[in-house]
Amino acid sequence: MFRRRSKKDALPPGQEPAGVDPPEDDDSPAEPAGVEGPTEGPWDVGDAPDDDVARLDLGGLRVPATPDIELRLEADPTGTVAGVVLVQAASTLAIGAFAAPRGQGIWDEVRAELLTTLRAEGAGGSEREGPFGTELAATVTGPDGRQAARFVGVDGPKWFLRGMFTGPAATNPEQARALERALRNVVVSRGEGALPVRGPLPLELPKDVLDQAADEAGRVTSELPVRGPEITEIR
Repeated sequence: MFRRRSKKDALPPGQEPAGVDPPEDDDSPAEPAGVEGPTEGPWDVGDAPDDDVARLDLGGLRVPATPDIELRLEADPTGTVAGVVLVQAASTLAIGAFAAPRGQGIWDEVRAELLTTLRAEGAGGSEREGPFGTELAATVTGPDGRQAARFVGVDGPKWFLRGMFTGPAATNPEQARALERALRNVVVSRGEGALPVRGPLPLELPKDVLDQAADEAGRVTSELPVRGPEITEIR
């Protein structure tokens, strides 16, 4: 039986799937009596609290939508989402959710691979302890040149979640708090189907958001909801 550990996991860019996770067995053992679930997020959909946090349902991810944080999505014309980024002031948090083997966390393994890759590219990097467990501090190349980045990972039941902080949130704990709180409020819905290990969880825009984006593309308006998702079309 797999019980989510709250302190691990992530996927380096360009990582190829390494296998397929089998479907859940009908006779999987039940959680022993008296074993408590996680006390803080990110949450598996089965452990998510009944709270008043507004979230945008993207299928595999339910992402908090708050007035102080801008949500940016990269999606193709069919509504398939390829990128999820939260923006708060000058800081960003890129989120990715991926399939993982049952009962096995892989953030330690993936973090080591990412560190090796970064060092081979001359980017440097070091491990340290943070609010989500062992994380990776590094320097990456972005649109504005080289910048500090901070990678965190969380293992879940047959999934893992990666977060990459850039901007002041990568180095300043005070500047990171709002985005860290948002990451804590993410809910992951892995589903029961077979997925390639380390393959991304399927994400798609809700129909009402997709319809609104199509409508906005045909006219000029200032009536978009405050801090509504900003959608970039990819082809």
